[in-house]
Amino acid sequence: MNNQKKAIWFPAKKYGWGWGFPVTWQGWCFLVTWIVILLGGIALFPSLQTSFYGLLAFIIIMASALIAVCFIKGEKPRWRWGD
Repeated sequence: MNNQKKAIWFPAKKYGWGWGFPVTWQGWCFLVTWIVILLGGIALFPSLQTSFYGLLAFIIIMASALIAVCFIKGEKPRWRWGD
């Protein structure tokens, strides 16, 4: 039997639904890398008037990747009302 607990990168928020800031160095590395890729991608897109839908698709893909990693490496999200 494997009694090791899953390493949690993103703990559940204390109030509300979702995840808080990372608690491990792996979580922080992922979050910083994600932000750099997001900002770099936005900066590299041509003007918003010519490629709005491309930029929107890029942001949706990046947000989906962040949420997927939070589901995989974070605590199970549920509504929480404090302690």
